Amino acid sequence: MRRIVMLFVLTLSVLASKAQKKNIIYPEVYFDSTQAKKALGIGKGTIEGRAFTKPRNGYGFKAPLANKIYASNSTVILIPVTPYFEAWYALRKKKEGKKTSVYMSDEAYRWRLEAKTDEEGRFSFQKMLPGRYFLQVIIGYSTQYTQNVYTGSGYNSYGRTDYYTPQSYYVDHSERAEEFVDVKEDGETVKVKLH
Repeated sequence: MRRIVMLFVLTLSVLASKAQKKNIIYPEVYFDSTQAKKALGIGKGTIEGRAFTKPRNGYGFKAPLANKIYASNSTVILIPVTPYFEAWYALRKKKEGKKTSVYMSDEAYRWRLEAKTDEEGRFSFQKMLPGRYFLQVIIGYSTQYTQNVYTGSGYNSYGRTDYYTPQSYYVDHSERAEEFVDVKEDGETVKVKLH
């Protein structure tokens, strides 16, 4: 029993050290909250769209002829494109990877709008001012696979036979869908496919 506890403690310390190795960086640009607040003021424009993805094949590419998987009951966030955001986005494109995450400051992330998708991934943002915005949604879905699982063996008139039974299993996926949107005129309705 003592050996199992020691092994458990050792496993936890290895996991903790791996978590600590994840490097988190932030943009080194001043965030102007007045500018973000102004960009999210009340206008007459509308951004409406649909969020979806397609399943990936064994090589990691989206299958173009596959059925769409809609972002059902998901949260779409809208962030105004400010100089701080542009610095964050450029830093993320350059530095984000398995060992590095690029975060916004809490204050910058606070200046966003959220919309909930319906069952078919539809969403809208009302009363938008002219400007440039960034939309993001995380789409979660599962893929079902089947494999033959060995269930035993027996003997028949041909000799020894192995028996297999097909069993289903699921793999969970999480994909980030993003898009830049420009509202050019007050009162304009912009349609977007978020995939």
